[in-house]
Amino acid sequence: MARSDATVILGRAFLLFCGVIVVAALYFARDVLLPLALAILLSFLLSPVVARLEKWRLGRIPSVVIVVVVAFGIVATLTYVLLLQAYEVANQLPEYKDNIVAKVESFRGGESGIVRKVSDAIDDVRRKVLRKTPPGRVDEAQAPVSNATPAERLAGDPAKSESSTEEAARPVPVEIIDEFSAQQIAQNMLGPVISPLAIAGLVVVFTVFMLIERENLRNRVIHLIGSRQLNVTTQALDDAAHRVSRYLLMQLIVNSAYGLVIAVGLFSIGLPNAFLWGMLTAVMRFVPYVGPWIAATLPIALSLAVFEGWTQPILVLALFIVNELISNNVIEPWLYGSSTGISTMGILVSAVFWTWLWGPVGLIMATPLTVCLTVIGRYVPQLAFLNTLLSDEEVLPPEARFYQRLLALDPEEAADVAEEYLQENSLESLYDRVLLPALSLAEEDRHHGDLDEEKQRFILTTMRELVDELGAKAKLVADAAQEVGDSSPPAASVSPESSVLCLPARDEADEIAGAMLAQLLEAKGVHVLLLSAQSLSGEMVSQVSEQEAAVVCVSALPPLAATHARYLCKRLRPKFPTLKIVVGLWQTGGSTKKAQARLVEIGIDQFATTLAEATQHLVQIVGSQRLLNGADASIAETTA
Repeated sequence: MARSDATVILGRAFLLFCGVIVVAALYFARDVLLPLALAILLSFLLSPVVARLEKWRLGRIPSVVIVVVVAFGIVATLTYVLLLQAYEVANQLPEYKDNIVAKVESFRGGESGIVRKVSDAIDDVRRKVLRKTPPGRVDEAQAPVSNATPAERLAGDPAKSESSTEEAARPVPVEIIDEFSAQQIAQNMLGPVISPLAIAGLVVVFTVFMLIERENLRNRVIHLIGSRQLNVTTQALDDAAHRVSRYLLMQLIVNSAYGLVIAVGLFSIGLPNAFLWGMLTAVMRFVPYVGPWIAATLPIALSLAVFEGWTQPILVLALFIVNELISNNVIEPWLYGSSTGISTMGILVSAVFWTWLWGPVGLIMATPLTVCLTVIGRYVPQLAFLNTLLSDEEVLPPEARFYQRLLALDPEEAADVAEEYLQENSLESLYDRVLLPALSLAEEDRHHGDLDEEKQRFILTTMRELVDELGAKAKLVADAAQEVGDSSPPAASVSPESSVLCLPARDEADEIAGAMLAQLLEAKGVHVLLLSAQSLSGEMVSQVSEQEAAVVCVSALPPLAATHARYLCKRLRPKFPTLKIVVGLWQTGGSTKKAQARLVEIGIDQFATTLAEATQHLVQIVGSQRLLNGADASIAETTA
């Protein structure tokens, strides 16, 4: 056991060490990896278009050349137009100087404005603080002012006069600097441009070769991972490619439409260079969450400078707010769906991480790169923590979340989990897959001594109340549907006179499980009488005799389900040889063969591990008995 724990710790330490090495490599090799990552994302975006052209029999290389030339031509054209628009805005700014000053003065409110009062108060406090100088130090504002000339002051101090004479006689060094050399001019003009152009050139080259050799590169990746992992690797590559391609395509469409709406709206308002602000908004919207608002600050500020009143700036702000709300709440959920599979927190954390690692370009690439990490975490067991931390999938299954909320003494959120599950599933599925597993977990913890008395009582009480509430709602819905004639009885339904006696094996949890089964049977038209778990086994046997029951169902939950159910059946079978007995050992998983064999030896008729299975058996048994009783009645009438 100790060796196993040490192995796990060493494995995690080695994984952490590898992670540190990878992050360091990404940081120090960013000059090479950044163009490569951009090229990979562009190849994901452009490969469907290349594949479509290949289907038109244009050939691989011509298709790649056409797609790359058109794509980067569009980017270059938009960049050129964007620079022209920005240059025009810079030239027009001096024209708005008077309007900016007037707007600021109107905001300050003149001499009586609140901003002016606050500013004057701050200045007054600052002056008073500066007047209080430390002892021994004379403040410049309070120092006595001498009317003597510099020559007279020097004459009064022979030492200062002698030193100043020596300084005046000392020669002043002169250095000639050529500020307009050709080398400096070229460096100042071309320096900021060379690096982006070099990166763009590398991106173009990488993208072209990736599109041409995409099958070859895919096969090499599969070979590196290992031929034995062929199925998993293929699924991971297809999943990542589909998610990233769909995300980039949808993001491009949404952002282009977003920028177009902003441009048209700003043009309608009358803001200059509306096309510039629309393009800037479309580009900045690739930055998660904060991008649109960063882009909105410039047109809002310009509207304050251009227009005299406040109506147009308010309209500009409203345009961005309305557009963002519609895009985030309507368009993106409709188009994206679950294309990325990343949680909101995962997007925020990844944005901070990739910005720290690769700067502004890393911020733009954060979401696609995080999609790739999430896919890796899904298919590589050693990196499963990436999928857990970043994906939008529920980490805990519904039954675990439901039970965790019960342990936290939070009945409201536990009920919310049940209601959320019930929106997409049936009541039978909710009982079988959420409530019964949670009840089984509670029973296991109780038998292990992990639950105190207070939590035991709270969990059982909450479960009973929730089952009663869900059953009442289901009955109301069924009655309402029956009144309007929208529902018809199931094919296997039986007459209400038919009844089943449900016996809890021992504990209150067994009784709650029996209550779930009773609700499902009542919905099928089978009348159920549920006995209390407080009844002793002898009292239950007496109830079977008093009720003249023909069908009995024993409800039992683990961990001692089989033992208690077997004990009760051993008391029932000898006394009622013709009694139909169905045993439900709920949530026992695959360990039912031995328990079932031991129960069959006693003489039970049916065995079930889920409520759905038990409901089916009981409906069939009661239905066959109903037919048999009807046949006997018919024979009796004929004989009479």
